[in-house]
Amino acid sequence: MLLKISIFGKNLLMKIRVLLAVFAFTFLISCNKDKEILNTLNEYNTSMESKGYHFGDRLNLPKEVTDNAESISISFGDKETSNLVVDPKFFTLGDNAVTFNVKKKSGEILTQDATINVFAKNPEAKLNYKIVKEYPHDPKNFVQGFQLDGNTIYESDGQNGESRILKYTLGSTTPIASTSQPEDVFSEGATIVGNKIYQLTWQNKKGFIYDKNSLKLLGEFAYPNVMGEGWGLTYDGKNLIASDGTKNIYFLDVSDPSKMVRYISVAGNTEAYDQLNELEYHKGFIYANVWQKPIILKINPQNGEVVGKFDFTEIAKVNTKDPTNDVLNGIAFKGDNMLVTGKLWSKIYEVSID
Repeated sequence: MLLKISIFGKNLLMKIRVLLAVFAFTFLISCNKDKEILNTLNEYNTSMESKGYHFGDRLNLPKEVTDNAESISISFGDKETSNLVVDPKFFTLGDNAVTFNVKKKSGEILTQDATINVFAKNPEAKLNYKIVKEYPHDPKNFVQGFQLDGNTIYESDGQNGESRILKYTLGSTTPIASTSQPEDVFSEGATIVGNKIYQLTWQNKKGFIYDKNSLKLLGEFAYPNVMGEGWGLTYDGKNLIASDGTKNIYFLDVSDPSKMVRYISVAGNTEAYDQLNELEYHKGFIYANVWQKPIILKINPQNGEVVGKFDFTEIAKVNTKDPTNDVLNGIAFKGDNMLVTGKLWSKIYEVSID
């Protein structure tokens, strides 16, 4: 009797070991399959980052992924879609941080983070310019905002302890009026709205409002929460338009700049642009320079597409000794001609443009 129980116990133990081995083998195969699916998906996404997509394109995921999935969705923070098409309801121009959710036929869900770049459908034009005149500029001015009204330049200068708003006659470097900011303020972009000047600060999360004639401080405003910093500022006749050093440009309610009306993300046909800095609005387009690059983008304000690009390398290299500081950072318009200058530059250039 004891012998039978012993044999039975050994057989049971052997069966358990076999079952465990089968389970372990099956589990190992499953894990390897999951890893294979995720690796294939990662390889596909990595290969598409530089190529990018356009609105309306379908994400043609590898067969290795789709054949092993019951469903696939893409999540964007609190939004999710199972439609694998680049839809502007979910995607913006430029880089989009997403998560792929692959539900296997077993019910298990595999997830993988990825970046999907969306580019403009049409190539941006190469825009030409010709220098027609040069004006003096104070080389001590760390230009952050720059606008011409009549024959008067309104300029916002940065650096902690040196920040100010000033105005002077084009062709002169002597201020007509000037108002300094507190030591802890780093001034950024500025723009004219009627008889007022609006000015941003870099990291103080607030802007200032001045009387245009005297530059007397009239008030302050907070940024909308979506804006991390203040960089460039302009006005389209309806809304303030601000940049914060990202790929985004924000349209703010001029009567209450703490309220965002809408925003656009900016990209060209083969390249996403971030670190958008000084801004100017002219005849239906936004002009923006890219921080530490000698280029100015011409942007469609409706959708963020870059329709044209100026390359001011020849002007910038004459004025840039320190590529981290004395860089192109001033855009204004004198009629249909553009005025360009930069941080610590000794000249303002008037150029005719396409």
